[in-house]
Amino acid sequence: MTDSKYFTTTKKGEIFELKSELNSDKKEKKKEAVKKVIASMTVGKDVSALFPDVVNCMQTDNLELKKLVYLYLMNYAKSQPDMAIMAVNTFVKDCEDSNPLIRALAVRTMGCIRVDKITEYLCEPLRKCLKDEDPYVRKTAAVCVAKLYDISSSMVEDQGFLDQLKDLLSDSNPMVVANAVAALSEINEASVSGQPLVEMNAPTINKLLTALNECTEWGQVFILDALSNYSPKDAREAHSICERITPRLAHANAAVVLSAVKVLMKLMEMVSEDTELVNTLSRKLAPPLVTLLSAEPEVQYVALRNINLVVQKRPDILKHEMKVFFVKYNDPIYVKLEKLDIMIRLASQANIAQVLGELKEYATEVDVDFVRKAVRAIGRCAIKVEPSAERCVSTLLELIQTKVNYVVQEAIVVIKDIFRKYPNKYESIISTLCENLDTLDEPEARASMVWIVGEYAERIDNADELLDSFLEGFHDENAQVQLQLLTAVVKLFLKRPADTQELVQHVLSLATQDSDNPDLR
Repeated sequence: MTDSKYFTTTKKGEIFELKSELNSDKKEKKKEAVKKVIASMTVGKDVSALFPDVVNCMQTDNLELKKLVYLYLMNYAKSQPDMAIMAVNTFVKDCEDSNPLIRALAVRTMGCIRVDKITEYLCEPLRKCLKDEDPYVRKTAAVCVAKLYDISSSMVEDQGFLDQLKDLLSDSNPMVVANAVAALSEINEASVSGQPLVEMNAPTINKLLTALNECTEWGQVFILDALSNYSPKDAREAHSICERITPRLAHANAAVVLSAVKVLMKLMEMVSEDTELVNTLSRKLAPPLVTLLSAEPEVQYVALRNINLVVQKRPDILKHEMKVFFVKYNDPIYVKLEKLDIMIRLASQANIAQVLGELKEYATEVDVDFVRKAVRAIGRCAIKVEPSAERCVSTLLELIQTKVNYVVQEAIVVIKDIFRKYPNKYESIISTLCENLDTLDEPEARASMVWIVGEYAERIDNADELLDSFLEGFHDENAQVQLQLLTAVVKLFLKRPADTQELVQHVLSLATQDSDNPDLR
């Protein structure tokens, strides 16, 4: 039987009909009526007029019906606080029910009803449920403390709930421990003092590590995140925590793997003297990170963002894994751009030939953004791996010969950086660059070209003519181009004072009298 029939619109007098059905003596009829009410509520109809009738249905031992009534209560308690008080007694009674599912449900719902008057009644039942003999109730109560803290932090502190939460960290049930950790870290984030509420010490950490092996994957994430804020007192303790966390790297859930990586990266700082351990950990960190790259694109992206940070701190971990960061043709653009970034970070003399081959292919792709990034990447490789600079420059020249406008512009921008890093090495290519002067329409590329002309004015016979051609539309140029023009013309004047006096006077008057840009003036 499907539930879609509850969503079909009924005629006039709908509320009246539902009212009589809710007060029916037949259990089945009651349940049907409550389902209809919830359906109307879900599609945005106002059924708050039925509040007292729905609340009357709470007194039932049918779990399904109870859940539906509680759902209704959560929705309307805020707009009908005085009515909601009617439900308090049933809540308090349900918190003592013999069925643990009902006890947990009552506490969970009370935590979701954000009405101050009700919150006062919550304390006693919550205190009992935090000590309940059933772990399911205890773990629900732990989360409820965090919700209560959000509503009234002073109450949680005055009523001693924080100490009860701390006691739950040494609970015998791993799920209770995980929820207590989650609740405490949520409270920590919200706390105004900024001081951690729980001082992590060795015995607590030990309990968390014991629970780690047995709780659900999200519980493991909470515990690992808590461990990452702990600073071991010495290298020996750090070593033993590392040993107990390393198995998490083999977990199927990406969140667990990344949380474990985070803790291990932090602990590696502590044991940096023990090079053998650091090397072992580095070897163990690579495979799980690489495995994450075969997941779906969204997970890949998160993994790549994290790998990017790992590589900045410890490039050795992934230095032999360059191949997995090569871009696949069907990768979404956001994955491609991240992979490119990591490729540049991992580029070294050993793999530069491979990397350049890849980058050159990327520069002929169809996606404009990606192509620009790839061309820039070639320039960054030249600056990072000095012996490869020559190959990079010749690759860039080949790309300029393709005459694809945006490729040419990006290439000129990076060549300017290469000239600055390696002066007087590659100037033979300037004539090729000057041939493309007319096609440049982006400010950054124009500014780079003007810089090149000014910097190497003594090698370019017609430098004055080239710069003069830029001055014709001086006022329409972008500010960065105007600034470069001013500098370039002055450089030219210092190198060839005899025949460029007019030019320099012209640019100075343009930059002072005719311009209102303060930087330029």
